[in-house]
Amino acid sequence: MAEEIDVVVIGAGQAGLATSHEFEQRGVEHVVLEADVPGSAWLRRWDSFTLVGQNHTVRLPGAPYAGDDPLGFMGRTEIAGHLDAWAGRLRAPVRSGCPVRRLEQRDGGGFTLEIDSGTVVSRVVVLSTGAYQRPHRPPAAASLPAGLPVVDLTGYRNPGSLPDGPVLVVGSGQSACQVAEELVLAGREVVMACGRAPWFPRRAGDRDVFEWLLDSPFFDQRVEDLPTEAARLGANPQLSGAAGGHDLNYRTLAALGVRLGGHLVGADDGVVRLAPDLEASVAAGDDGYRLLRGLVLGVCARQGVEPPDLPDPAPLGRPGIESVPVRELGSVLVAAGFRPDYTSWVEIPGLVDGQGFPVHDDGESVVAPDLHFVGVHYLRRRSSALLFGVGADAAVTATRIADRLGMRA
Repeated sequence: MAEEIDVVVIGAGQAGLATSHEFEQRGVEHVVLEADVPGSAWLRRWDSFTLVGQNHTVRLPGAPYAGDDPLGFMGRTEIAGHLDAWAGRLRAPVRSGCPVRRLEQRDGGGFTLEIDSGTVVSRVVVLSTGAYQRPHRPPAAASLPAGLPVVDLTGYRNPGSLPDGPVLVVGSGQSACQVAEELVLAGREVVMACGRAPWFPRRAGDRDVFEWLLDSPFFDQRVEDLPTEAARLGANPQLSGAAGGHDLNYRTLAALGVRLGGHLVGADDGVVRLAPDLEASVAAGDDGYRLLRGLVLGVCARQGVEPPDLPDPAPLGRPGIESVPVRELGSVLVAAGFRPDYTSWVEIPGLVDGQGFPVHDDGESVVAPDLHFVGVHYLRRRSSALLFGVGADAAVTATRIADRLGMRA
């Protein structure tokens, strides 16, 4: 016999718990199904992972940061613990260790969810399974020789978790830079296949970069504001929250001894080849810096304050490497971002677009009424999946569902 649950939330990370909180405020009974434990996705990050935004940017509805280090940067276990404690305070049951294996539409409305213990039938489903679910490997990585260990970011724990020898890091965003820095500081030789990512100093004047950007329109940017929809997959600005927070970009990595090259082209004849486009990648990052600088200066103009000193960056001053013999590498670490992965378990035709993102109208699927999304990158705005933005999206979705069910308090 199928179990009937009127409203199901899938996922107990920040998006699912924010949705549960908002349902609670509106009197909507529901159940949260979580494949592991609340907040467990954060525990799958590498050992030294920290937030890039300061702790005070954890502004979840019903669970804002309330500790004694608002200007610090929580590590992965602290973030997971914060979410797990929040889940324990919510009235709705969270079923941990309950992965949803398959989701399908039912004839006449509603959904069938296959879980390990059987079948759940639901009228309304909210998918809150994370901004990205699947590590992305650039197509060129397929040409790497079988004998060379290739590790995705989700498989990296610390420098000792990689085979001995130099490491080729493939990627350009925050995670790629943070891991490359950790590796070189641990005494590993590091080569980096660089893509295009913006950067910004950790602090501008006497304020953290996030404080400036939260006062600007940066996090309110919508998909339709982007030059192309593909820009949704662009890297986040390079910087770090480790060791109290500091600058981190191609220039700081080069100063530490990381050898920089262009993007990964592939491997042949025992050689890993990198494109001769490092200069273009650095220039693109500098363009991103100037864009962010413009936002900061706009904040200063609106607030009538003296702008901080944000000069143009100095040239990198060194050419990029274009090849590395395979025999000189101990491993390759791919940190090239993530992609959505709904189609591996949600069997609803037309659910996603060509990039794997949900096709939706204000968070509700256009092909499956009563199927909703919360916590998707750029669902409504740039902040939709973030610890200070997901609550607003959860409130919109919970209100719509409560109104439709006639349960709004």
